[in-house]
Amino acid sequence: MPVPDAHPKSDNTQTPAETAVLAGGCFWCLEAVYPRVRGVGAVKSGYTGGHVANPGYEQVCQGGTGHAEAVRVDFNPSVVSFGDLLDIFFTIHDPTTLNRQGADVGTQYRSAVFWTTAGQRDQARRKIREIEAAGIWENPIVTQIEELGEWYPAEAYHDDYLALNPRQPYCAAVVAPKVAKFRQRHRHLLKRGA
Repeated sequence: MPVPDAHPKSDNTQTPAETAVLAGGCFWCLEAVYPRVRGVGAVKSGYTGGHVANPGYEQVCQGGTGHAEAVRVDFNPSVVSFGDLLDIFFTIHDPTTLNRQGADVGTQYRSAVFWTTAGQRDQARRKIREIEAAGIWENPIVTQIEELGEWYPAEAYHDDYLALNPRQPYCAAVVAPKVAKFRQRHRHLLKRGA
């Protein structure tokens, strides 16, 4: 029997992937959205941007490691652009709240783009300027743009978290609505069956 709300697997195995690393609050939210995007292959939750080697979830949640909860997204840039991934990113989280997403508070929940190429860095800066010029958000964007340093994968139980825990209260109240928002606003980027 299939897992409820399981997301589709990669649809771009033939083409080499580029990697994007994004932090926008609890990584369960981003990890539930990006696998549904056409051109996206692997999506993995993890920790980056901090000063503690090999941190664990409980350690990061306490806020003392400096790490952000983030997702690493492998994507095929000939199918979906980094700009498309950024459009989704700035739709499904609030980039104007410093170190906070809703009730999740602390630097581990900061909004950040951890660039892997100078092109990604420049594109993220341009995207923020475009969004601010368009007046989409009432308050200024506080998303950090920094070079990706050490990346530490999260524990395996975070993989496919929404699909495996659809009735968990946080998933029902926070994660699932973000997936619905993505589906509504970015229908043109959905994989078949997503």
